[in-house]
Amino acid sequence: MEYIVSARKYRPLSFDTVVGQAALTTTLKNAVKSGKLAHAYLFCGPRGVGKTTCARIFAKAINCQHPTSEGEACNECESCQSFNEQRSLNIFELDAASNNSVEHIKTLMEQTRIPPQLGKYKVFIIDEVHMLSTAAFNAFLKTLEEPPAHVIFILATTEKHKILPTILSRCQIYDFERMTIRNTIDHLKHVAQQEGITFEEQALAVIAEKADGGMRDALSIFDQAASFCQGNITYEKVIEDLNVLDSENYFKIIDLSIDNKVSDIMVLLNSVINKGFDGGLLIQGLAKHVRNVLMARDPQTLPLLEVSDQMRERYQEQAKRCQITFLYDALKLMNQCDINYRQSSNKRLLVELTLIEIAQITQPAEDGVSAGRKPRRLKSLFKTLIQQQKPKTTAPQVAAAKPAVSTKKLSESPSKVKEITSQSVTPTASAASSTSKIPLSGIGFSWSNLRNNGDNPTKGGTQIVPGSTSLPIGHNKVTEAQFSQADLEYQWMSMCNRMPQKYSGIATRMKNMAPTITEFPTVEVMVDNELIKQEIEEIQGNISKTLQLYLHNNNLKLAIRVAKQKEKQKVLSRKEQFDEMAEKNPAVKKLQQVLDLELA
Repeated sequence: MEYIVSARKYRPLSFDTVVGQAALTTTLKNAVKSGKLAHAYLFCGPRGVGKTTCARIFAKAINCQHPTSEGEACNECESCQSFNEQRSLNIFELDAASNNSVEHIKTLMEQTRIPPQLGKYKVFIIDEVHMLSTAAFNAFLKTLEEPPAHVIFILATTEKHKILPTILSRCQIYDFERMTIRNTIDHLKHVAQQEGITFEEQALAVIAEKADGGMRDALSIFDQAASFCQGNITYEKVIEDLNVLDSENYFKIIDLSIDNKVSDIMVLLNSVINKGFDGGLLIQGLAKHVRNVLMARDPQTLPLLEVSDQMRERYQEQAKRCQITFLYDALKLMNQCDINYRQSSNKRLLVELTLIEIAQITQPAEDGVSAGRKPRRLKSLFKTLIQQQKPKTTAPQVAAAKPAVSTKKLSESPSKVKEITSQSVTPTASAASSTSKIPLSGIGFSWSNLRNNGDNPTKGGTQIVPGSTSLPIGHNKVTEAQFSQADLEYQWMSMCNRMPQKYSGIATRMKNMAPTITEFPTVEVMVDNELIKQEIEEIQGNISKTLQLYLHNNNLKLAIRVAKQKEKQKVLSRKEQFDEMAEKNPAVKKLQQVLDLELA
């Protein structure tokens, strides 16, 4: 007896046997019962979901001489028998992938003029209609819009977006859905029972998941697994045959991560890689597993799990052990690993680091800075170091340790350094100043503090630029400190570097500006046009408070004006820059001539 693959042998012959398309089949049956038939239909959806099958069933039902009360074909009349025996002259199938030229469409149009020999309609099923050329589509338009009364077109495609809008507007469009895993498992059970094959439901779930929503693909994989398993389809044999990573590995990794067993996870990862599986595939599968565990925590999201009943119970059991914060953090880490995986030059190390971080999510915090956990934030690290190095002093010592001079940049000139250091400081103060550390509360300046706190920008924590010798400590005590042009330019550039991301545009422009001290402590900033002036004036208050804070002068005022025409500097091209440089230094011009260089 000739062997027929399951996808052909168990192809549905009636609307009731179509799997997973209940809404569409009901609509088509009602159209047959009422006799309200359109002249053109478009069936679209992914591969293997029943588009061509439904087109054939619909075509047979349309020409059935004695349809049932439910709109099904009777399978007894001459029209149904001729269709079942593939000798019907009223139903034509055309493969548009190989018949996509204008000549083929013209031949089809000539056939539409001939009335049906038996039945009411001539039905033309055009499969893969998106493969028609543009000229063929245009030749097809007029006939599709106003075909003869005895002609019905049924078009099928997997790529709806490739069809011309003028074609779409002339058809009734039916969108077929992907098969759910539950529908696929139930159909595979039916096929296995008909074939006398024993099976495990978990094995059928793996086949359904591998098919990715296509029933034809599922039946093809089922035949392959049945041949490999010799009539007894088990989970172990299926994952071996399909080269699928065992889901048991995912359950083990999560259990070990909850218990912070990093070493066991590394051993498990090594065994997975040695079996030939890619580390990126493991991360993707683990992310899907964690997502399923997250869905299993809530009864409302439990139906979103497209798995077998046995697996659903296992997900619920593991969900009871996992905290929701652990699942969220694990998903974030795996998503980041998946993004960086392709660009990584050491993919295995990236996967190992990700699994280590996942295993340390639930690990309790340790006091030491070398606890082996994921990297700490720089802010917290500074705070820890400061607390460790802060000296223990009594109240009188703290009072005596206050410096008698304002903190300024000590690199201005030797005379200023001598002047500052020569001032009288008590031994207790010098000892305290040599051992105490300046408390750093973060890196970069927070403009939100200025806006929220009004005239007291240090409320809630002052943020400073690391490495600055002009530190804003005790600024409320020193309100009229002197500052130089160099101090102003340094703090201006530091402020531009600290500005938030949303001010990146204006910060870039401000870096090219040169603030100058006109009449101390008034600072003038010259801009190119009124538009830039308006942008800076919107944040002028924050700029002024920042400069007052870091230059220790609360009387500082900021003036903004548009540059006059003669004050604007011309932007030189590369050639002009080179000519100017060569004029100042003739050796550059000589070097160009000796080496025969050209300006790029």
